[in-house]
Amino acid sequence: MAKAFFRLQKFLRRTQFLLFFLTAAYLMAGSLLLLQRSRLVIQQGSRGTPANQALPVPDEMSRAGIIDPRTVQNPRPGPRLLVGMDGLQEAALEQWHSPHWLMSRNSELRQLRRRWFHKFTSDQEPMQTAGFKAMKHTAEHKGTYMGCFTDDSKERTLKGAVFYDLRKMTVAHCQEACAERAYSYAGLAYGAECYCGNSLPATAAKPEECNSECRGEKGSVCGGVNRISVYTVEELRAGARRRRNVIYRGCFRAPENITDTFPASLLQPNLTVEMCSEFCSKKEFPLAVIRGQECYCGYPTGHFSLHDSTDGRRCSGTHNASSTAEGKYCLVYQTPVQDTRCTDRKFLTTKTKVFVALSSFPGAGNTWARHLIEHATGYYTGSYYFDGALYNKGFKGEKDHWRSRRTICVKTHESGKTEIEMFDSAILLIRNPYKSLMAEFNRKYAGHLGYATDRNWKSKEWPDFVNSYASWWASHVLEWLKYGKRLLIVHYEDLKQSLIPKLKEMVEFLNVTVTEDRLLCVENNRDGNFKRSGARQKNFEPFTQEMKDLINRYILTVDEALRGRNFSGLPREYVPR
Repeated sequence: MAKAFFRLQKFLRRTQFLLFFLTAAYLMAGSLLLLQRSRLVIQQGSRGTPANQALPVPDEMSRAGIIDPRTVQNPRPGPRLLVGMDGLQEAALEQWHSPHWLMSRNSELRQLRRRWFHKFTSDQEPMQTAGFKAMKHTAEHKGTYMGCFTDDSKERTLKGAVFYDLRKMTVAHCQEACAERAYSYAGLAYGAECYCGNSLPATAAKPEECNSECRGEKGSVCGGVNRISVYTVEELRAGARRRRNVIYRGCFRAPENITDTFPASLLQPNLTVEMCSEFCSKKEFPLAVIRGQECYCGYPTGHFSLHDSTDGRRCSGTHNASSTAEGKYCLVYQTPVQDTRCTDRKFLTTKTKVFVALSSFPGAGNTWARHLIEHATGYYTGSYYFDGALYNKGFKGEKDHWRSRRTICVKTHESGKTEIEMFDSAILLIRNPYKSLMAEFNRKYAGHLGYATDRNWKSKEWPDFVNSYASWWASHVLEWLKYGKRLLIVHYEDLKQSLIPKLKEMVEFLNVTVTEDRLLCVENNRDGNFKRSGARQKNFEPFTQEMKDLINRYILTVDEALRGRNFSGLPREYVPR
């Protein structure tokens, strides 16, 4: 009996130890998971420092009556917001350090972690349950499967119109994108990456080596590791090719050695724009140049930069060689083909010693600036947050930990003293607050590329948004001026107007050397995938006079602070409005 009891006791001790070990391992894994991303803002509507986090108010802000909206739980302006204005001078800061605030902050952080963990687990199963249901609605692709080929990222044959979709990539989706850009072949790799081109890769691989299933289409082959599945673009798109966008770039003086400047040419009687564009598209060149009956294809270069256009009347007879001022001028068109000289990007091979922030107020063009920087330097940019939509479109640094130091700079909307002092230097991107507020409001209600509805603009949410976010626009700049160690101030409007000089300044600040041709390539691909299509005109003025008075006051305060730090002031177009 004693022997049986001893065996039972030994078994229970082993089981107890096993349960204790498994419990400890589970808790440690969960803690590491939450700690890794506890500072990330996953919810699309939350940008920058969380809403309830209190930040110290700089002296300039106190004098101007500016307070970060994140210090106020109620989005409506409190007494502190309007200090210096008629009859309102109370301060209500005691709540910052009260137990009530701390409990609220801890509760918010727990909710944030739950949201992130839910998103994380759902991302791990993109091909299960709901994913399969979505695939049933995907249209079948058309075109011939050409086979499996080796894929060398350094010498890629299909290198045009590169894009990613880590959740919904299908063969038809890739084919359609390639067809719109006048390519003949669509190649898919790693289950989620799409590449286009007009020539097949040189080296074929074994069919079984293309073993990655398309992320958005069960049963379809989308390449593999260093392998690419190539399909022809459906023949039915041939009629649509003639209707693809060919953009007129202007009339320019032809280079002296035109045959040396452009690597491909065609002499064609009765030459038309469509003929020349189709010829250059098949040769995979982004520019189609017409002089008389001559068609030339190439890229923007130092010899032909497209910076000095001339009067269009000089090219009025370009299709008639006898009336083109002896062939001195030519017409230039942008083909649907992508300029691929600057599309290669990678992570830094060694960790950077200088931790650089790309800081801006939400809606100030941070994503666009990242696009320019990545294509100019050839290195990915990181992010203090995680945005799946940006990651799917090729910003691979989104999923890299923001403190990994493997990216050339890190996007942030933070403006607290602690957050600022973590960086060694920063590019501070500033945009007209009127435009920034509207851009962020659009993003908040319609995503990166959409527009808020008239109903959103006319609701009470818009004035609440302006009252809260307008002060944040000012406090963001003022706090970076106060706590930033080494700053490069870039105005969005200046970058838009003088892209190459300003981009060169940014690249030099990042201590990267680039060629002129690469910068011209960036200029040729300046818009990227996150530019809203045109400015949607509204039939009403969204800003009331009270809003304008408030915003103009913040503009003057920021302008004074910039000049006080020996930076150039804000562009004149900011005020008056």
